Amino acid sequence: MQRRTFINTIAGAGVAAGVAAGAGKVVRKGRIKQAVCGGVFRGSDISKDMDAMCREASRLGALGFDLHGPDDFAVIKKYGMLPTMVGGGSGIKGGLNDPSLHAEIEPKMRAAIKATAAAGAPNVIIMAGDRKGISDEKGMDNCEMFLKKMVPVAEDAGVTLCMELLNSKVNHPGYMCDHTAWGVELCKRIGSPRMKLLYDIYHMQIMEGDIIRTIRDNIQYIGHFHTAGNPGRHQMDDTQELLYPPIMRAIVESGYTGYVAHEYTPSEGKDPIKTLDEMMTLCDV
Repeated sequence: MQRRTFINTIAGAGVAAGVAAGAGKVVRKGRIKQAVCGGVFRGSDISKDMDAMCREASRLGALGFDLHGPDDFAVIKKYGMLPTMVGGGSGIKGGLNDPSLHAEIEPKMRAAIKATAAAGAPNVIIMAGDRKGISDEKGMDNCEMFLKKMVPVAEDAGVTLCMELLNSKVNHPGYMCDHTAWGVELCKRIGSPRMKLLYDIYHMQIMEGDIIRTIRDNIQYIGHFHTAGNPGRHQMDDTQELLYPPIMRAIVESGYTGYVAHEYTPSEGKDPIKTLDEMMTLCDV
């Protein structure tokens, strides 16, 4: 079957079942625990309404909502979901590789870990930060120094710290944790199951490619996934070069039990709700 036909057939299954905004709840297979980020609703009339976004995400079978803090925990949980990735106080530009920021980041991260644990949620996101003249080796040393203080806090709370892998080629020039090998080495140095990577499939396609092999070889160090198509970071359809069903199957076959959160932005003219259903169907392997 040609790639276009294959994707359109699978992605259209949810629509063929009559799924539309406001319709009944969709039951997914659940082998992939899917979550969403707010960007998937961009362009819809509910994109600034947290309650409505949570309602629609839950109705379409999402189990979590990424990148929201304690102020939104109640509405996320109201719809039977978890806050699956909570901000930890570090940033893309100002992150853990800069020791001058550690004193500022530490109380924010401690508070994030505490709030995440209290909500019964799994993960706190952490960022390496911009290189800014810092070598990759020195930056790793600085991250290690900070994390060896913070990971025991996360262990005691039952929360996993997830260092996000981002591309430095297109979206985030200078970002340090831009290759899987760097992130894996940091995880090895910390040596805790509560220190893992947020493997963003879009970003790593830009930097490395070879997505399935990399996931299989490093799954023990991956605590969370983000999805999007490339190029453009749009929905994962036949305008994009990544083929998601085999990627999702590789994740399932690896024994991974965490969450896969959709972080794409719908292309202009796409119905965000319909597109989310299509993408969740595509990944429901």
